[in-house]
Amino acid sequence: MSRHFRALVILLLVASCGGGDMRPPRNLNDACSILQQRPKYKRAFRATERKWGVPMHVQMAVMYQESKFDGDIRTPMTYVLGVLPMGRQSSAYGYAQALDATWEDYQRDQRNRGAKRDNIRDASDFMGWYFNQSKEKNGIRLDDARNQYLAYHDGHTGYSRGTYKRKSWLMRIAAEVDARSDMYEKQLKRCR
Repeated sequence: MSRHFRALVILLLVASCGGGDMRPPRNLNDACSILQQRPKYKRAFRATERKWGVPMHVQMAVMYQESKFDGDIRTPMTYVLGVLPMGRQSSAYGYAQALDATWEDYQRDQRNRGAKRDNIRDASDFMGWYFNQSKEKNGIRLDDARNQYLAYHDGHTGYSRGTYKRKSWLMRIAAEVDARSDMYEKQLKRCR
């Protein structure tokens, strides 16, 4: 075997072991299908449910809305004059679409500097942490997908000020998150 061929084989083996599959699963309208395709999602959501008390269906509905279960998603670029890139709309990234500063707060509070936004277990745990803060600061039940989403989107202070009330588009999306949460809850009862 030539040296070049051996190097190519080793390179291909190493490349095949790299990074996890962050692509979204197929059939995002079926919670059972999602968890069947991605068993690590099920383990992550269950761990968050045990640790933080946030039901799986609420986590899944918010994650669907934020990233459609795409671990590598970022906000779109902004352009000046339609051509010159000026950066991204925000620093939101990963499954939970967490902003840099909020993610750093989570890492500091949970003493987990190695947590990554493109890791489903870390992203799910982040949601559990954030939703519990929404419960403490704004009295939002952990199973209330609509209001948890509003606080997730507008922040704890924005939610307490009612900033979402002036955003009809956000109210519509929060209602969709709530409906998806209900749908996922019914499906999960069937497939557990």
